[in-house]
Amino acid sequence: MSDVVFYAVPVFVALMVVEGLLLAGRRRRGERSLVGYEARDTRTSLLMGVGNVVVSGVVKGVTAVLFFWLYEHRLFDLGTGPRVWVALFFAEDLTYYAWHRASHEVRFLWAAHENHHSSEHFNLSTALRQSLTTPFTTPLFYWWLPLFGFHPVMMLTQVAISLLYQFWIHTELIDRLPRWFEAFANTPSHHRVHHGTNVEYLDRNHGGILIVWDRLFGTFEPERARVVYGLTKQLRSFDLRRVAFHDWVDMLRAAARARSWREALGFVLAPPGWSPDGSTLTAKQLRLRAGRIAA
Repeated sequence: MSDVVFYAVPVFVALMVVEGLLLAGRRRRGERSLVGYEARDTRTSLLMGVGNVVVSGVVKGVTAVLFFWLYEHRLFDLGTGPRVWVALFFAEDLTYYAWHRASHEVRFLWAAHENHHSSEHFNLSTALRQSLTTPFTTPLFYWWLPLFGFHPVMMLTQVAISLLYQFWIHTELIDRLPRWFEAFANTPSHHRVHHGTNVEYLDRNHGGILIVWDRLFGTFEPERARVVYGLTKQLRSFDLRRVAFHDWVDMLRAAARARSWREALGFVLAPPGWSPDGSTLTAKQLRLRAGRIAA
C-alpha cells in the first residue's frame, strides 16, 4: 500500500463498523441471505492487511529504485500535465487488469493472489485481506509504465487511487447501481462475481476501476445466481501462515513430485487446477464441462 492508502486506514475501519452494524440490523429483520461478518474471518483479513503493509514497505524501496532507473532511461518524455494523468489512468487500469487476470491464470501468480479470495465472507474487511507475496509479483507488470515515460510518483499515486476505489466494491449492502455506471465501472455487483466459486463466475471480472477491459477481452460475467464466496476448495482455516502460504506449498510439492521438467513447469506456469492426467481441472475446463460459452 502507498502512504495515501495507509492514511485512509481509519476511514476503512470506520466504514467497516458502519457496514457491520447495517448488516446486523438487516439480518435481525430476516435478511438471512447476507453473509455478514465473522470475528475470526475479519481478524484474519485485518492481520493479512497489516502484513501486506509491512512487506510492501520493504519491497517498495527496491521497486522504487527500479522504477526511477527505468524512468531515467524512458523511451518517451511525456511530462506530468493533465493529459498525461488521463493517459496514466487508462494505462494503469489496463495494467492492473493484465496483472489481475494473469494472477488467476498462472499458477505461481495465483499462489500469491489466492489468499485474497480465501474468505467465505464478502464485506469491506475482505478488501484488506491482501497478500504477503503479491508485492513481489506486481512489478513484473508495472515496469513498462516508467519506461514509457510515466513518472514513478504519478504511477504509484494512481496505483493507490485504484486501491482506494476497490475498497468500497467489497460489499453486499449495495445491489446494482444505475445501468450507465455498471456499463463502464467496476461495481459491487461485478466484484461479487469475481469472488464467486460458482462455475460461471470463475476467473471473471478482473477490472480495477473500469469493467470495460473485461467486456473487451471476454472475461465479463454479470451477476445472476446467488454468489458463493471463497475458493473452489475452501480453505476452512484462519491460521495466518496457512492462509498466506498454503498454495505456495501445494504448488511446490506438486512440482517436486513431477515426473519431468515439463510437468514441473506445468504445475508452476499452467492455470490453477492443471494436472498432467486431468485428475484436477482448470477454471476453463470446468466452464467447458458446465457448457458455458464464455470459456
